[in-house]
Amino acid sequence: MKQNVAIFCSDVTEKTKSGIYRLASAFREKEMDVFINVMGDGKEKLEEDKTLIFFDDRNNFPENINTIISVGGDGTFLETAKRVNRMGIPVAGVNTGKLGFLANIPDVDIRGSVDKLCNGEFIIIERHMLTLVSPAGFFGADNNIALNEVTIQKSDQRMITINVNIDGNHVNTYRADGLIISTATGSTAYNLSVGGPILTPTDNSIIIAPMSPHNLTVRPIVVTGSSVITMEVSGRGSQCLITCDSRFSHLPFGNTIEVKQAPHRIKTIMLSGGDFFSTLRNKFLWGVDPRN
Repeated sequence: MKQNVAIFCSDVTEKTKSGIYRLASAFREKEMDVFINVMGDGKEKLEEDKTLIFFDDRNNFPENINTIISVGGDGTFLETAKRVNRMGIPVAGVNTGKLGFLANIPDVDIRGSVDKLCNGEFIIIERHMLTLVSPAGFFGADNNIALNEVTIQKSDQRMITINVNIDGNHVNTYRADGLIISTATGSTAYNLSVGGPILTPTDNSIIIAPMSPHNLTVRPIVVTGSSVITMEVSGRGSQCLITCDSRFSHLPFGNTIEVKQAPHRIKTIMLSGGDFFSTLRNKFLWGVDPRN
């Protein structure tokens, strides 16, 4: 059976356009069809290549897709993951953005990367995700899934109070700017910036990390992936801000917030020659002497 490729991108910059064209050319040489989903603006910039086949959403998702490729930065990868997380199709990320932690294939090595993909020279990493259970449907159908993190944040300059229970047991009452509930994948994102620990991608633990806590003895904690985390928020205002990866909305105080691990995982691709620890060293410049 013929195998094809689906490419997801957000806003089409010149760098993104170049990457997509080179990907499409390399896959066509392998006699594979290339389908494109533009999640933001700029679709018209790609339409000059008449060999590309466009599709809009999951309702007309192409058949015989064995690989999904996100072209852009980590934000594009997260948006792609949100749209395809239940499909069970492995996702690779080509970095035409900046840091590129999830989108870890450099755009300067597209042809060699396509060869590895087609030759099976990669491993599959299954990453755990979070689901915002309550309030139910807060971000709409199928949008309450986070690959990186769910956060509860203050909506103005005043700190908030977050009462946290895990599996019905009281953990702490945090007085802070907010809380980050993070997956292992998100451990190198927002969680890292507030001093949270780094977990390897397949770890199913959940990190709870406070943002600017009033009590400086409060530290991030790691709990088992089976934990059900419930929170109630109060403060001198009337609402807090809830985020689920790139999605955000305000929630009035008095609502119960429940977060737990999603029942399904997303498959991501790591090409041969790469690994999580080399990514850490390269992206964070570990071992580099700043005096040189």
